[in-house]
Amino acid sequence: MAQSLELLLIQFLMPDNDARRQAEEQIRRLARDPQVVPALVHHLRTAKTPNVRQLAAVLLRKKITSHWPKLPLDSKASLKQALIDSITLDHSHPVRRASANVVSIIAKYAIPAGEWPELLPFLFQCSQSPQEEHREVALILFSSLTETIGATFQSHLNNLQPILLKCLQDETSSRVRIAALKAVGSFIEYVNEGGDIVKMFRDFVPSILSVSRQCLANGEEDVASIAFEIFDELIESPAPLLGDSVRSIVQFSLEVSANQDLEINIRQQAIQIISWLAKFKSSFLKKHKLVVPILQVMCPLLTETASEDEDSDLAADRSAAEVIDTMAINLPRHVLAPVLEFASVSFHHNNPKYREAAVTSLGVISEGCCEHLKDKLEDCLKIVLEALKDQEQMVRGAASFALGQFAEHLQPEILSHYESVLPCILNALEDPSDEVKEKSYYALAAFCEDMGEDILPYLDPLICRLVMSLQSSPRNLQETCMSAIGSVAAAAEQAFTPYAEKVLEMMKGFMVLTNDEDLCARARATEVVGIVAMAVGRGRVEAILPPFIEAAISGFGLDYSELREYTHGFFSNVAEILGDSFTQYLPHVVPLVFSSCNLDDGSAVDIDDADSVDNGFGGVSSDDDVNDEPRVRNISVRTGVLDEKAAATQAIGFFALHTKSAYAPYLEESLKILIRHSGYFHEDLRLQAVISLKHILTAVRAIPPTHADVPEKQKDVLDTVLNIYIKTMTEDDDKEVVAQACMSVADIVKDCGFAAIEPYMLRLAEVTLILLRQESSCQQVESDGEDDGDIDHDEVLMDAVSDLLPAFAKVMGSYFDPIFAKLFDPLMKFAKSPHPPQDKTMVVATLAEVAQEMGAPISAYVDKIMPLVLKELASSDATNRRNAAFCVGEICKNGGAAALKYYGEILRSLHNLFSNSESDDAVRDNAAGAIARMIMVQPQSIPLNQVLPVFIKALPLKEDHEESMPVYSCVCSLLLSSHPQILPLVPDVIHVFAQVVVSPDESDEVKTNIGKAVSHLISVYGQQMQPILSALPPAHANALAAFASKR
Repeated sequence: MAQSLELLLIQFLMPDNDARRQAEEQIRRLARDPQVVPALVHHLRTAKTPNVRQLAAVLLRKKITSHWPKLPLDSKASLKQALIDSITLDHSHPVRRASANVVSIIAKYAIPAGEWPELLPFLFQCSQSPQEEHREVALILFSSLTETIGATFQSHLNNLQPILLKCLQDETSSRVRIAALKAVGSFIEYVNEGGDIVKMFRDFVPSILSVSRQCLANGEEDVASIAFEIFDELIESPAPLLGDSVRSIVQFSLEVSANQDLEINIRQQAIQIISWLAKFKSSFLKKHKLVVPILQVMCPLLTETASEDEDSDLAADRSAAEVIDTMAINLPRHVLAPVLEFASVSFHHNNPKYREAAVTSLGVISEGCCEHLKDKLEDCLKIVLEALKDQEQMVRGAASFALGQFAEHLQPEILSHYESVLPCILNALEDPSDEVKEKSYYALAAFCEDMGEDILPYLDPLICRLVMSLQSSPRNLQETCMSAIGSVAAAAEQAFTPYAEKVLEMMKGFMVLTNDEDLCARARATEVVGIVAMAVGRGRVEAILPPFIEAAISGFGLDYSELREYTHGFFSNVAEILGDSFTQYLPHVVPLVFSSCNLDDGSAVDIDDADSVDNGFGGVSSDDDVNDEPRVRNISVRTGVLDEKAAATQAIGFFALHTKSAYAPYLEESLKILIRHSGYFHEDLRLQAVISLKHILTAVRAIPPTHADVPEKQKDVLDTVLNIYIKTMTEDDDKEVVAQACMSVADIVKDCGFAAIEPYMLRLAEVTLILLRQESSCQQVESDGEDDGDIDHDEVLMDAVSDLLPAFAKVMGSYFDPIFAKLFDPLMKFAKSPHPPQDKTMVVATLAEVAQEMGAPISAYVDKIMPLVLKELASSDATNRRNAAFCVGEICKNGGAAALKYYGEILRSLHNLFSNSESDDAVRDNAAGAIARMIMVQPQSIPLNQVLPVFIKALPLKEDHEESMPVYSCVCSLLLSSHPQILPLVPDVIHVFAQVVVSPDESDEVKTNIGKAVSHLISVYGQQMQPILSALPPAHANALAAFASKR
């Protein structure tokens, strides 16, 4: 075989394609025989040309996996020796490299079986050889062996570290330094969290940086990029490998990021390291005071202009914007000031790129810094609105983008500026630049969506402008224009009715387009029809919807993912509009939803096969050897399909929620899909699955128990749903998904009642405790072992977690006390310094609702709660004062004797909330509610002669009508008992009552109670009441008389 194989190897390397193909086919046949191994070994060591020797090694690597177990021991020994000889004696670098790759494959099987004990000592020896080639190949082998026997090296890392460190600092050979760099990168994934190992890897960083700088100076950017791959691994490693070296890594990354002489790819890698640090290791950036230095480089990068031949996705300005965005999301308090300083200075720059960068930076941070930016909104708007008038198109475009970001993320504060913002956007829609127009439509859409009735004065000119633009604009502008029309309709609601017919007729024209380039516009039109229908209501659109539904269904034959995504959203809206009447469409739309949910994700996997690609031996490599294990380098997912699946998953929930028991035939398949999607890799799909699961449960519970098995099925679905939620709450790593699971659990607990929930209460209490202790998967943050004292958690998540406690208390009543006892201290920690004011008010609101639902057992906690609540009554934040007033009322109502000793201090604190200095009506309403509850439970402990005049003067309630029942019930009770302290105030009370009974915000129950009290007064004090009633406006007097006569 050896002789014929040699000829075939030579023939394979010929330039003649036919000869190559013939050789390849014969080599493939010969390679099935185990005897091919010694033949290839022979040519590896004896062939005269390096190409033949290299090809022999490549073939060995491909076939050795399947033939190794069949080889006799002497053949194995000779193969191992031949490879060692090739690595150490062959003069060709490619041959040595190919031989090293064979060694790594054999080692995977031989070392665990104890068949090659001499390999590692040999490599250690080579790595310290005076010959450059030996040191280099040993390092190459260390790298490749980590892929096959990486775990074996863990016990040798202490010996390897000084060798690798020495090779990284090798002054005589750049090849050795580069090989050492690659070897260090290979070992990172096998590092555990042992202190010695961590220190070992931290010690590598200075040398890695030194090698990288040398490579950059020599123009070897591809090698320097290995350093960034290593830093990427350091950041992602669960072991705390960064330590203080984060400073030098950031400094190097910033040097490379800012160096415009370097290729954009290496700069992009450097910028990405900063982005990963901001996303995954933000506490390190805070601790080492790196936020400002990073922003001092990233903000100016926004001024760069990409060259025409540059990939726009890799452009430095775009990458820098992504970093600033990530930092704002993860470090909002630290990012705001430096960016505002950059924006305010750069906005006055003569260079338009700096003015563009100024407004871009404000738009970019608006999501992450939203809460902090709201306090600076007026100043920021001044810059952005002025930029909308800039003579340079790029600045106006950036301003439109920033305004859209403000409108999206700075709600509701941005809406109070509509009188200045909306005219500016309308002017921008007339801009000569299509790019500015497109971004202005986006800004208009984001701004109008939540305006509500404030949009009404602008409605006619807005719609006229948008309809005109829709008729005359190119496709890309039509799409954003339609998005703006949808937002205006959503804000105007019923007021949009006069424009609905014309808009829907225009949408009909778009919904029949079939050319590929028009399908995005068709998708937008489909969305707009659903939004307009929601705005004007069922009565106006039910009769005209069928052709739109038919057009939407037909769109599924066009194989366009975005169209299917928007159509699922359209179906969701129609289901909400039609309710039970949507049942007729279920047989048509549910299969489409299921089809989208079951789509392949479109994963694309890149395979790294160094020999076959780099060395041109692809034909020989593509054999049938199933045991060869190439490395997966990259996995990507088509986001269009992901968005489509998310929309379809949401639609399942809407169909179930709005058709209820009629959805029964589809419940089983729907549940299978939602169970699968609840564990999906992407959080968007998990979120929709978590939401839809609750709707499925609603539909199941609506099925009438006509069959004996229905209760059991309902119980099974409840079990499935709650088990998924409990798992999600502790194991899911996305806070929004976990928050939604908590909200769903709270709703289910209240809807299903204690009897259904009781088997799960202990587990639900356990996961709630884990979340309050911030020990769930989504709450794990990186740490270098030191607490910097900065509190940083997700407010939405903790609000959702805290809502679980009142839900439990509502269904358990006083029996909630043993569970509450375990949750109380972890909850109270959120009220302690350095937690922000919103955490404190979250705690106070939770305590109030628990006291309300749990009742008397709250008395055991009064002494621990009251100091916090009294302090919060004096908070500078109105929300905190409001919640504290509500809480103190519920504590007094349910706290019994334990609360009595605090009455004096409570009354003094509440008195301030009735003064002219209190500007918030809701605070005053809740203070009135607290006083009412105190009077109802302990009237003898209240100085009514002092309290009642102030109390009555604060009425009627202005904003928080949930306090109406306790407040007016208290007043009515005093009147019905003819309490001496209330009688002098009857004229004022009647004046209040008259306003209450004509208020559309008050319930009939409240008004009926008032009627009874007034009737009592008339019956007892008829003559005295007549002048009081006569002094009322006729409409008020008549309304009051009507309710009084209902007694």
